[in-house]
Amino acid sequence: MKISKEELVAVLAQFNPWWRGEAIADLPKWRRAAFRELHAWMTAPPAPRAVSLSGARQIGKTTLMLQSMEALLNAGVPAANILYATFDHPILKLAGIDAVLDAWREREPKAEGLEYLFLDEAQFIRDWGTWVKHQVDFRKDRRIAFTGSAMPLVEAGQESGVGRWHTIRLTTLSFYEYLQIKNLSLPPLPKLRSLRDLFDWPQADFYRTSEAASAYVGHFHEYLVRGGFPQTAQVDSITQAQRLLREDIIDKVLKRDMTALFGVRRVLDLEHTFLYLCMHDGGLLDMVDLCANLEVKRPTAQSFIELLEATHLIYRLPPFGYGKDVLRARFKIYLADAAIAPAVMLKGKAILDDATALGVATETAVFKHLFARYYAQNVRFTYWRGKKEREVDLVAEVNGEVIPFEVKYRAQHTGARELKGLVELCEQKHISRGYVVTKSLDDFGVMTGLPRTAPHGEHPPTRIMRIPAPLLCYWMGATEIALESE
Repeated sequence: MKISKEELVAVLAQFNPWWRGEAIADLPKWRRAAFRELHAWMTAPPAPRAVSLSGARQIGKTTLMLQSMEALLNAGVPAANILYATFDHPILKLAGIDAVLDAWREREPKAEGLEYLFLDEAQFIRDWGTWVKHQVDFRKDRRIAFTGSAMPLVEAGQESGVGRWHTIRLTTLSFYEYLQIKNLSLPPLPKLRSLRDLFDWPQADFYRTSEAASAYVGHFHEYLVRGGFPQTAQVDSITQAQRLLREDIIDKVLKRDMTALFGVRRVLDLEHTFLYLCMHDGGLLDMVDLCANLEVKRPTAQSFIELLEATHLIYRLPPFGYGKDVLRARFKIYLADAAIAPAVMLKGKAILDDATALGVATETAVFKHLFARYYAQNVRFTYWRGKKEREVDLVAEVNGEVIPFEVKYRAQHTGARELKGLVELCEQKHISRGYVVTKSLDDFGVMTGLPRTAPHGEHPPTRIMRIPAPLLCYWMGATEIALESE
């Protein structure tokens, strides 16, 4: 559709105040951990690629790009060489990318040096994958960052972009980032280089850290209820925060995005599917039960689940192992944030008084933190089920090592009796160390007296570290911590 250049210039001028010598308004001073990665790719890219910021709605993708633009301006990049455009704006969407670039250059003639393009909601650009590929291949004077909703499925059927863009996968705020955005003054906690380092701590360090961490517990529980979305983290009322979260997910993602991007017409069935998953967060997906309860056919339910994963509302974990048995087994479902289920199900703060619900929320938070920290290292996350229905909640496979995590968020201290699944997996796969995520701050340290099923001498006994959930989530967000020492 033909849009006048004057209209386009007027819209672009609103989004690019630096062209007028103005600062970017209301930009937070704190930066997410992903800022370093994005800025590195825009200033000194390891390879000639564009950057894709991928993640759910309202998690800060636009803010991240604006902060990168601010840093470029502060480093001396000419204002005329930086363009920000969001293609969910109707004028820009109708005009198309080529008309937008022409209007940019008519308003701001190119200055010396590289051009920087920051494109929001790029899925609304016609044949966006082909366009980005062409830009990367033939415009070496441009660096491009873009965001989009449900990129994996929108990309289907388009020319391959493999090797043309680097994806930065954003999750909701980590517990550490949540504390930063709240600007809280809390006792400092020790830094870790690797989770493995905990096995070398003297007992006194566990005592001291537990004492310092007591100030964090209440904030951790509020974080589980309020959520890791920047907007909801800053709202005073938890009730208001949950209402905003529910509106963003139900009204904007399920009812608007799914219709606009994928042509979903059975929105009510999709919503019911999502509500079913909210009721089974952290559990195994029983497709037969889901289809029977919601009265939908399996292909329809399967399609809905794939859409929910593509829009970053859920994660699916396969069982540990490979081959046909794994292909036939059930997936484990985690929501993108622990606060989604209580917000969508209108439970308020009730989960704090429900030990089971609080345990599920904690397990969801633990998985999200592990995923956020390690997805870029091509870590494979699974769950494990053994004999007699024994289970391990999370298994990370990284650099040839298998590292299990079991979440036991309950008042009682964790003993060997509660860890039969973890012990069985460690013995079976000759795993040298595992981790148990606990609730009590004094349920912290190396476990002793674990049963041993393998004959002595075949391989060293497994060492198990108990880590309170607030500490694990804090460390996952605070440092460049490694699962294991390099």
